[in-house]
Amino acid sequence: MTNQTSDLQASRIVIVGGGPGGYEAALVARRLGADVTVVERQGLGGAAVLTDVVPSKTLIATADWMTIADGAGELGIRLPSDTAQATHPSQGRHLVDLEAVNARVMSLAAAQSADIRARLEREGVRVLLGEGRLDGASRVHVHGEDGEHELDADVVLLALGSTPRVLPTAVPDGERILTWTQLYNLAELPKKLIVVGSGVTGAEFAGAYNALGSEVVLVSSRDRVLPGEDADAAELLEGVFRSRGMVVMGRTRAESAERTADGVAVTLSDGRVVEGSHVLFAVGSIPSTRGIGLEESGVRLTDSGHIQVDKVSRTSVRGVYAAGDCTGILPLASVAAMQGRVAMSHALGDAVSPIKLRTVAANIFTAPEIATVGYSEEALKAQNSKYVTATLPLARNPRAKMLGMRDGFVKLFAHPEASVVLGGVVVAPRASELIFPITLAVAHRLTVDDVADAFTVYPSLSGSIAEVARMLHHRAG
Repeated sequence: MTNQTSDLQASRIVIVGGGPGGYEAALVARRLGADVTVVERQGLGGAAVLTDVVPSKTLIATADWMTIADGAGELGIRLPSDTAQATHPSQGRHLVDLEAVNARVMSLAAAQSADIRARLEREGVRVLLGEGRLDGASRVHVHGEDGEHELDADVVLLALGSTPRVLPTAVPDGERILTWTQLYNLAELPKKLIVVGSGVTGAEFAGAYNALGSEVVLVSSRDRVLPGEDADAAELLEGVFRSRGMVVMGRTRAESAERTADGVAVTLSDGRVVEGSHVLFAVGSIPSTRGIGLEESGVRLTDSGHIQVDKVSRTSVRGVYAAGDCTGILPLASVAAMQGRVAMSHALGDAVSPIKLRTVAANIFTAPEIATVGYSEEALKAQNSKYVTATLPLARNPRAKMLGMRDGFVKLFAHPEASVVLGGVVVAPRASELIFPITLAVAHRLTVDDVADAFTVYPSLSGSIAEVARMLHHRAG
């Protein structure tokens, strides 16, 4: 045991990237006794904390407050401003000071970043701010704020993240033509925001700005919003968007965007031109893997520029691991963190299990939220799996009625003979919290009867999960 501890303490770990995949890995490596250095070019937490997950979800939380306030009248709550004439549903009661909102958003992001750095330093992790470049399998060159550094490493973890994809015909200017990292510089609420891209990021921001009071046009290249998600959930959300005054333009692409005298003009693939005050491009992201010595060091990349990794996060080079968005596995902070933890456990000889993507819960922070876990219905059909399914509308739930919630449902998939829960979808406010019981069921191969027989509080939104499981009792098993 003494020799093993000594070996671990002698291990030099260099982590390039301080996002969730990087800082979570650093904590694991330190607990296992390794010498750890984290190299980060922006600030601890990376894009997830500084420009992506934390800021966007903070903004969305503000928008959620507006959505809740909009329904106050139904609950018998009257405010003096209810008599005002409003051009937008949210403008009768409350007005948004976007500059103040964004100041709070960025303040919270900076505070979270500082907390992460302080924790790493308390644990004995060395932090270098600068650009890291791989120089072979066991050395990282750092161009830092305080000069140049050469770091020798026994193990390197690449947690490089990604950046927004930019169209050459719509180059962002940070003022009118925007990526999602630039939205927080706006001092005033966009009068008319054109959102290009109806995936998760596009849908989240379109819903948020619509709730805050902007006129929103959502441009989708597919038949519906959220083309990669559960069809019933996506159809419901698109209906909610339209009912709230959003214009959804499907089956067309944005070819270009240019500034006008007082806004932007977006040209679509069908020849139409849409004018607005601002345009947000949410057309995917690209891995931050180019120009930092990966290919020269033998690290194999995919055609899309992502780093190839196995199920314990190893790359094609011995001693070099990778985690997070740069691997193209699943662009989720939770997955990045797990990849980083698994990489360090494997590299330092600790017990480790390969990542099981089937048990990853994901959430789309729209209103209502869409949470999923396990096999989707599309995947079950594609692999010709036997399954049964049941759905219960949220509007039938007594707690939902009390809270004035109408839009949403709970759906479960189960094996028809073994009765094991295969997956689930929750569409509801705070679906990100409600999905956890289904995640436990999927992860531990519980049956629908296991779920149905567990007590739930009455009344509660989670009661619908048990009710759907009871609906599957005779159909599965």
